[in-house]
Amino acid sequence: MLYSEQLYTGKPIIVPEALAQSLIDMLPISECTFNETLPKNKNYPYVQPLQQFLQHKRLPINLIPFEIQVIHDHYLNGFIRYQKGLIKNNNEFQCQRCGNHDQHLFARMPCVRCKKECMYCRKCLVMGRVNACTMLISWCGEETTHIQNNHHCDSLLTLSTGQQTASNKVVEAIQEKKQLLVWAVCGSGKTEVLFSGIEYALNQGLTICIATPRTDVVLELAPRLKKAFPTVEVVSLYGNSKDKERNGQLMISTTHQLLRYYRTFEVMILDEVDAFPYRVEPMLQYALNQSRKIDSSLIYLTATPDKQLLQSEDLDIITIPARYHRHPLPVPNFKWCGNWQKALEKELLPYVFVSWLSERIDKNKQVLLFVPHIRTLEQVVILISELDRSVTGVHAEDRNRKEKVERFRNQEIMILVTTTILERGITVPNIDVAVLGAEDNIFTESALVQIAGRVGRSPKFPTGVVTFFHYGITNEMVKARRQIERMNREASEKGLIDLK
Repeated sequence: MLYSEQLYTGKPIIVPEALAQSLIDMLPISECTFNETLPKNKNYPYVQPLQQFLQHKRLPINLIPFEIQVIHDHYLNGFIRYQKGLIKNNNEFQCQRCGNHDQHLFARMPCVRCKKECMYCRKCLVMGRVNACTMLISWCGEETTHIQNNHHCDSLLTLSTGQQTASNKVVEAIQEKKQLLVWAVCGSGKTEVLFSGIEYALNQGLTICIATPRTDVVLELAPRLKKAFPTVEVVSLYGNSKDKERNGQLMISTTHQLLRYYRTFEVMILDEVDAFPYRVEPMLQYALNQSRKIDSSLIYLTATPDKQLLQSEDLDIITIPARYHRHPLPVPNFKWCGNWQKALEKELLPYVFVSWLSERIDKNKQVLLFVPHIRTLEQVVILISELDRSVTGVHAEDRNRKEKVERFRNQEIMILVTTTILERGITVPNIDVAVLGAEDNIFTESALVQIAGRVGRSPKFPTGVVTFFHYGITNEMVKARRQIERMNREASEKGLIDLK
C-alpha cells in the first residue's frame, strides 16, 4: 500500500492510497513523514469491536479485519496510532515490531503493495512479513478496563515457609511495581508462589501475563491457572492457539507471541528466564519489554539465573532454596568412564556405566539418561536395548516425543534416553538420572542443575541418584554441584529441610 503525505489541522499525516483524492506523489510509508498519533477527539463515537480487537496489540494493517476508511477515521480522531514497520537511521534499517537492527537479517523482494523492490525483516518472518511499506497499527484511544472484583484463588495447597516468604515478595513487587527475581530450586513449587500475587492483581483490575519461552509450559500451566482461578477467563497464546484474537485479564503466552502486543501488561511474569531461546534471542527480550506498560511490575522465575540477571540494577532477589517436601536436593556424583565416544565407535558402552545401569534394571528403577547429541542417542539406545528392551530415545526433532514421554511417565518405558530437550518440564516420581558425556560443552552449569533437578521431586520419592559420567571433569560440572550444595546449605541454615 502507498500513502499520500498531507496536512490535517496543521499536522503532517498520511492517507492510504485507497482514500487519497489524487494518486500523484504516492510513497511507501517508509519514505513518509507524519505524526504517529493525533489529538484525541473525546466526542468521537469509536467502534467498539475495533477497540476490542486492536486494544493492547500492534499489528500489520493487513491483519486487521476492518475497512480502511474505519481505521483511518480512528487515526484522524486520535484513537489509532500509525507506525512504520521498518525505520531507517543513518542508512540502516530497524524493525519496529521485533527490534532487529542486524542488517544481515534484512532482504529485498518485489512487492505487490508498493510496486518496488521492498526491504523486509527476516528476523520475525515467522510472525508474518513486515516490509518497509508495512504500517503497524495500535490502539491509543479509550481502553476497556477490568473491573476490580473479588476473585479468589481456589488452590488448596498449603505453602511451605520458603514458598510463603517468596509469595509475600511477589505481592509486594506487584503492589510497588518493582522487578523481582524468584530464584527457586527445581521442584520447589514456584507456580503456586504466584497465586497470591495473581489474585491481588486480578482484584485490582490489572492485566497479567505469564510468559515462557516454551509452548509445553503454556499447555501445562493453562489448565492449572483455570482450576486455580475459575472465575477468570484465562487466554493461552502459542503458535497454533485458537485464543490469538482474544484479550483477557490473565494471559499465558510464549515469548514469541508477545511480538503482537504493545504497552499492554501491568504485571509481567517471565517463567524460565534462562531457557532457550529467550536467553539468546534479543528479539524476544525486545518483545517482552515492548509488551509491558512502562509503569509495570516484572517478575522473573528460574532455578538457574545467569550472572547478567543477578547483577541487574533495581532487581530484588528472593530465593526458595528447598523443595516443599523438606528433603535436600540430590547432589550429583561424578564418575569417570574413560573415552566413551571411542567405546561407542566399537559398539560398546563404558563398563562403569553398564554396571550403574544394570543395578537399576535389576531393581526395576526407571532411568532418565541424558546424552549430548542425537547421533549419540541413537547409538546408546541400540546398545542399551541389548540389556533391557524397555528403552527408547527422544529429541527435539522426534515427532513422537510427547507420546514417548507420556509412556515413560506411565512406566511403560523404563529407560528414556534424551538430549537436553528434557532438561526442563518433565516430572516423573521415582527415577534416577545420569548424564553420559557430562564434559560436553552443551552441558552448562544451568543445564546440569536442571538435569539434576529431575530427581527427588515427589514427596513419596524425595530422594534419588544423579550421576555425571565423564571423560574429564569440567568447570561447569563443578559449578553445578556447588550451586546445588549451596542451596542445600542455605535451606539448612533457614530450617527449610529436615536433615537426618
